[in-house]
Amino acid sequence: MNTSNKIGLTIFDIDETLFHTEAKVQVLKAGEVIKILDNQKYNSYQLKEGESFDYGQFKSAKIFKETSTPIAKVIKRAKRIIHFATRKGSKVIIVTARQDMDDKKLFKEAFKAQGIDIGRVYVERAGNIGKGTASENKVVIFRRYLDTGRYARIRLFDDDKNNLNAFLSLKKQYIDVDFTGYRVFKSGDIKKTV
Repeated sequence: MNTSNKIGLTIFDIDETLFHTEAKVQVLKAGEVIKILDNQKYNSYQLKEGESFDYGQFKSAKIFKETSTPIAKVIKRAKRIIHFATRKGSKVIIVTARQDMDDKKLFKEAFKAQGIDIGRVYVERAGNIGKGTASENKVVIFRRYLDTGRYARIRLFDDDKNNLNAFLSLKKQYIDVDFTGYRVFKSGDIKKTV
């Protein structure tokens, strides 16, 4: 493909990147809750033998809409990127570690309430992929887009350094693509990572 025809891809995470979230993942063993994980701890938690995740709170669109707090600096940047990128033919997606939500309409309302044109953004749910870590599952999605050969540049906004490291490690395999990672901090500050 001619590189002049290639476009950009911008990816945003949701939890602790666009919104501070209150939802927790429970770790179950023999039907009992043995641990409760926030978003950061879940991102790197490896299930041990006999354990499973309960994503009930993370699947609830009602909990998301009612308890999530927008991170203003990142929301503002996302709105600007969505507006300009999609007008120029580039693509913006959201890649979350979450699985399918129980109410898609209610979930989208949380974004619309912040002025995000969610109709122009596809939400990829890495939690639907399988039993890998959040980073491993997100890499599957990143590769799916990169393998199309359509993108000259790709950037990721994420709070988790493991997700950013996994993303940036793909540079070795996709040498014709310009990769940029942006780490989002609790304050909403954004720092470019290399």
